[in-house]
Amino acid sequence: MMKLNKESNFKFPTWRRIRRSLQTVLLLTIGGTLAAFGYALFQVPFNIVAGGLSGISLVVNHFTGWPIGLMYWLMNTPLLILGYYNLGRWRFVFRTLFAATVFSVATDIFIANLPHWMDKFPLTDDLLLSSIYGGIVGGISAGLVYRAGSTFGGTGIIGRVIQQRTGLPLSQAYFYTDGAIIALAGLVFGWEIALYGVLVLFLNGMASDYAMEGASSTRTATIVTNRPQEVADGLMSALHRGVSYWPVTGAYTGQQHFMLTVTMARSQVADVKNVVAEIDPEAFLTIGVSNRALGKGFSALGNKN
Repeated sequence: MMKLNKESNFKFPTWRRIRRSLQTVLLLTIGGTLAAFGYALFQVPFNIVAGGLSGISLVVNHFTGWPIGLMYWLMNTPLLILGYYNLGRWRFVFRTLFAATVFSVATDIFIANLPHWMDKFPLTDDLLLSSIYGGIVGGISAGLVYRAGSTFGGTGIIGRVIQQRTGLPLSQAYFYTDGAIIALAGLVFGWEIALYGVLVLFLNGMASDYAMEGASSTRTATIVTNRPQEVADGLMSALHRGVSYWPVTGAYTGQQHFMLTVTMARSQVADVKNVVAEIDPEAFLTIGVSNRALGKGFSALGNKN
C-alpha cells in the first residue's frame, strides 16, 4: 500500500485542467441555480424547513424579513473555515463559495420574481406535493454539486465531514446535522410543517445519493493497466486515497499487466473515471459497490455501528 502522504509529481496537461475546471463551474452553476429554483418554488411559500442554513435563514426571515439568500451566504463563513481544514483547503473553499454564492443570489432572485414570472404561484397548494418535489429537486441539484467535488456550504459541510470520517451515507449524515434545525422550525411554524420538512430532508438525501452514483456509501475501483505508477500517482493526487497495485497475467493472451485497487467515497467515482481515462484510455476499469469501508480514511475498525 502506498503512503497517503506521498508527494506526487503527477500533473494533468494544462488544457485538460482547463476543461475539467469549466465542467466543474458548469455543474456548480446548474446545481446551485436548480437548488434555488426548487427551494423558492416548493419550500419558501409554505415555510417548509428541511434543515441546513437555508432552514435557519427561513426562520430568521419569518421574524425579521431579511433576505434569505443573503443570510445564507453570510452564515456560511464559519463553516467554510471548517471545510478549509477538512475537505480540501482552498480548492474546496473556492468551489463551495462559488456554489453557495450561486444558490444565494439565485434564491433571492427567484423569491422576488417567481410570483411575477408565473401565472400561478405557488405552483400547488398541496403541501405533500411541494414537499415531495422540493426534496427531489433539491437532492438532484445537491448531487450535481457533490459530483463537482463541492457542497452548498452550510450544514452540508458538516455532513461531508461526518461522511468522510465515518463512511456514513450522506442521507444519514444530514439527519444528524439537520434534525435540530427542523425541531426549531416545528416550534416556530408548527409540528405539521416540521413533519413535511423531515419528508423533504429524507427525499433530498435519497435523491442526492442516486444523483451522485448509486445508493452505497463507498465504491472500490479495480483497474488493469500497463501504466501503473502514472495511474496510481494520478489517483492519489485527485482522491487523497491509498492505492495498491501488483502484476497480473492475462489468462487468454499470457501478457503481463498490472492491477490497481482503490476504495473511495461515492462522490469520488467521477474523479476515478476521469483520471484513468486521461492517463491510460486503454485501461480496463471496474467499479464495485462496497457496503462499508473500515480503516484509515473511513470508519474506524473498532466502530461497532
